[in-house]
Amino acid sequence: MEFSAEQIAGILSGEVVGNPGIKVNSLSKIEEGKEGTLSFLANPKYEEHIYTTGASICIVNKSFTPAKELPEGLTLVKVEDAYACFAKLLDFYNQMRQKAPKIEQPSFMAESSTAGEGLYLGAFAYIGEQAKIGTNVKIYPNVYIGDNVTIGDNTIIYPGAAIYADCVIGQNCIIHSGVIIGADGFGFAPNEAGEYQKVPQIGNVILEDFVEIGSNSTIDRATLGSTIIRRGVKIDNLCQVAHNVEIGKNTAMAAQVGIAGSAKIGERVMIGGQAGIAGHLHIADETKIVAQSGIPGSVKKADTLMGSPGINIEDFKKSYFGFRKLPFILNKIQEFDQKLKELTKK
Repeated sequence: MEFSAEQIAGILSGEVVGNPGIKVNSLSKIEEGKEGTLSFLANPKYEEHIYTTGASICIVNKSFTPAKELPEGLTLVKVEDAYACFAKLLDFYNQMRQKAPKIEQPSFMAESSTAGEGLYLGAFAYIGEQAKIGTNVKIYPNVYIGDNVTIGDNTIIYPGAAIYADCVIGQNCIIHSGVIIGADGFGFAPNEAGEYQKVPQIGNVILEDFVEIGSNSTIDRATLGSTIIRRGVKIDNLCQVAHNVEIGKNTAMAAQVGIAGSAKIGERVMIGGQAGIAGHLHIADETKIVAQSGIPGSVKKADTLMGSPGINIEDFKKSYFGFRKLPFILNKIQEFDQKLKELTKK
């Protein structure tokens, strides 16, 4: 689909500097811009690329003044905030690519289930008994929706995701490919013979509105009650959320984070990649956890934590500096010990 500079300026309430009729049909980074593509410049350190870019249209801040001649044929669209406007345009472009309402065949939807208007149901998707699907929901091919699942309006579920029975998905959620929501929590009890007996997991998972779950992440159902992901939470790819965990509003976690059972994560917490959080603890609102950190106990007030076990980041840096000096210190101690022995002999 093609858009002219004039149309783009209209969407973004911007001003065209150059040819308002020039058209683009794709997007590009400014340093990789080609004819027929749209790019943007928001960070001053990339300004040098605007003088050599091959892009046809570039979104820039209204404050931008070229330091030298721009490429011939480059049209600018000046806006208040280039980064925010490009993000808005990406969202608009993404919405244009969404599937139109349609039920592809073969697919299965139980007669006892209901769906609102605007449903897209991809081929080989399965919807079980008593499921309730909202309006404008997009369910891509090979998705499994179990019995009694509820899915809110405008939610998108990408190919190969599975939502087990009784789970609740809110409005405007995005669930990426390979996500498993509602698999059994890791519950086993050893018997007298030392064999592990499975503890039935009869709870569910609740995702509130505007939650996004990255590819191949897993959110386990509760043993009893619910595993709860609150409104606005963003979870990256390959994350593990165990049974009965609760994650507070607008918390974000990067790839390969693991959260053990019954942990309670506060609101607006940021968790770096590969961090591990032990079970049955509480993380205070607005805590930041650096990548690869381990959190074995509760965090009672907001802090930035690093290391395993996680400690205040400034304390960690000081400790790490001492750790790096440890071989030097040990050598010095050995030298002093040798000199002491020599003096003792004399």
